[in-house]
Amino acid sequence: MTEKNLTALVFARGGSKGVKNKNIRLAGGVPLIGRAISCGLESRYVSRVVVSTDSPEIADVARQFGADILMRPPELAADDTPEIQAWKHAIDSLPDVFGPGKQELFISLPPTVPLRVAADVDAAVESFRKTDCDIVWGISPSQTNPYFTMVTIDENNLTHICIEGSKATRRQDIPKVYDIVGGVYVTTSDYVKNCANNKTRLIDGRVSYFLVPPERAMDIDTEYDLYLADILLRHPYQGPAA
Repeated sequence: MTEKNLTALVFARGGSKGVKNKNIRLAGGVPLIGRAISCGLESRYVSRVVVSTDSPEIADVARQFGADILMRPPELAADDTPEIQAWKHAIDSLPDVFGPGKQELFISLPPTVPLRVAADVDAAVESFRKTDCDIVWGISPSQTNPYFTMVTIDENNLTHICIEGSKATRRQDIPKVYDIVGGVYVTTSDYVKNCANNKTRLIDGRVSYFLVPPERAMDIDTEYDLYLADILLRHPYQGPAA
């Protein structure tokens, strides 16, 4: 029987700019923060979700969905604060979870991927446990490709293919590329602290993955994203017609 004994974390600051009050906005009738908490608790590995926030309003909503709350200082919720510093703060502040002899895995469930399901959390944990890596995150087949369909604009207002030197004329000629899906991160508390202390990027380590289908990969960055997510949650994609 699967051991349902892990604590997952949700990091949700109050000062979102692109989508105001993003973490408590509704998608499919449920606040984004609530969806993240529920998804974690539905995982077969997670028994507890802790929300790290600077916002009393977010904390109140999170409690309604069964989360414990870790209030973080304002300086760890600024626009220019790397989120990994909030991760380190959570590790240092939760000795009952990450103290000596306690939980090694660090699981983050960002609120901004509302189409994520508990199976994605399970897949991330399982991928990490069977792979010799520092961190696992989701990837999904990209709808665009820097070798063929993505361009930059120069000072003369002319466009150039992102991958310099690419001569591809057919999609079949180019490497398959993937988008990172920031719905689940699984790593260790030691790796988080090492990256935070040395100001290195998570991606600079040994990074493995689990696959996320496109219909679950949307990340909320704009009001339009939220609009689309609301539609998809109310009218889920059923796959190709028979």
